[in-house]
Amino acid sequence: MSVPEDKNRETPVENTHVPTNGEPQASSGADSVHTSYEQTTDHDHDAHYRSDESHHDDPYTGQSYGVAATGGESTAVVPVSSSNGGGGVTPPAAKDEEDEEDGDGMLRMSFLEHLEELRKRIVSILIGVGIAFAGALIFAPEMWRAVSEPAATALKALGYAPTLKQLSPMDAFQVIYMKLPLLAAIFLSSPWVLWQVWSFIAPGLYKKEKRFAGPVVLSTAGLFVLGGLFAYFVAFRFGLEFLLGIGRDINVEPAINMVDYFDLFVNVTLGIGIVFELPIIIFFLALLRIVTAKFLIANSRYAILIIVILAAIITPTPDVFNLMLFSVPMVILYFVGVFAAYLLELRRDEKSFPWLSILVILLAVAGIAGGIVWALVASYGYKTVPYWPFILR
Repeated sequence: MSVPEDKNRETPVENTHVPTNGEPQASSGADSVHTSYEQTTDHDHDAHYRSDESHHDDPYTGQSYGVAATGGESTAVVPVSSSNGGGGVTPPAAKDEEDEEDGDGMLRMSFLEHLEELRKRIVSILIGVGIAFAGALIFAPEMWRAVSEPAATALKALGYAPTLKQLSPMDAFQVIYMKLPLLAAIFLSSPWVLWQVWSFIAPGLYKKEKRFAGPVVLSTAGLFVLGGLFAYFVAFRFGLEFLLGIGRDINVEPAINMVDYFDLFVNVTLGIGIVFELPIIIFFLALLRIVTAKFLIANSRYAILIIVILAAIITPTPDVFNLMLFSVPMVILYFVGVFAAYLLELRRDEKSFPWLSILVILLAVAGIAGGIVWALVASYGYKTVPYWPFILR
C-alpha cells in the first residue's frame, strides 16, 4: 500500500482508498476520497491500535482522537487532551495576573507623544498658577500687611518706627502687586502643580506604584505649606529681631528697604518650606531600597549631629534657644521620615500597623494639652498669641 507521507498529523491528508482482496474498485469521484488521521505504519502494527469506534493515532503516547468508524469513513474531530498528564495538548501558560495588570496599566508613548504630554502639563501648571495669581491680586494689600507685620513687631520691640522704606517709585508696585501675589500663588497652587508633575510621571509606572499618588501629593504639598507657616510664625520673627538689634547699642538705626525685606522673607520662607520636605526624601530613598528604617535608626545620632550643624549655620542668632528652635523641628521631621520608611517596609511584608491604638494615644495627649492650655487661660491670666510660644501671660 502506497500512501503519501503525513508530516503533520494535525493536518488532514487526502488519501486515495486502496481496495483489498474481494472489495470492488471504487469509482472515481468525490466518494473515493476521504480524510484520515491514521498512522502510516505497517498494517499489522496499525491494526493493533484500531477498534470499532476509535483508534490511537500515536502508538507511543496512546493519544485518542475519538474518530467514529462507521460507514468506512472517518471524520476528523478536535483532539481530546489527556487529563492524566500523558501526551495531551498542553494549553499555553497563563501570564501572571499582576504582571498582566501592570502591563495593561502602563502607557506606551512615542517621543513626540511625550513632548505633547509635557506641553499639556506645563500649560495646565501655568493656568493653575495664573488663576491663583489672579485671586491673590484681590487680596494683595491685606497680604502685604501680614508679610510686613513681623518687621513692624520687631521694630516696635527695638524702639523704632514700625515702617519700611520705599527707595524707588516702582518698589511698592513690584513688591505688593507682582512679587507677593506670585509667591502666594506658588503656595496656593502647589497641590495642583505637584499633581500635574505626578500625572506626567504616572503613565510610566506600575499600578502598585501609582497607589502612592494621592498620599505623596498631599504630603508634599502639606509639608511645604507647613514649612512656610513655621517660617512666618516662628523662625523669621526671631531671626529678624536679632538682625535688626545688632547695631542698636552702637548708634545704628535700621532703615529697611521694602524690596530687601521681601527678598529676605522669600528666601527664609521657601528655604524652610523645602527643608520640611525631608520626610518625603527619606520615604523615596526607602522606596528605592537605598536606606531602611533600621539603618536610619542605627545612624540617627549622626543625622542629629548634621541637623544641629546645619541649624547653627542657618540660624542668624548665636543663642541656644534659637538654635533649638531650628534644629528640633528638623529632628522631628527626620524621625517622621523614618516612621514613613517603617510603614513602607510593613506594607512590603504584608503586615499592618496598629493605627487605632496610636490614634487613641494621640487624642489623649491632645486632650491633656488642650486642658492645660484652657486652665492657664481661664485661671492664671495667660492669653494665646499667633506666634511662638503661642501663649503668654
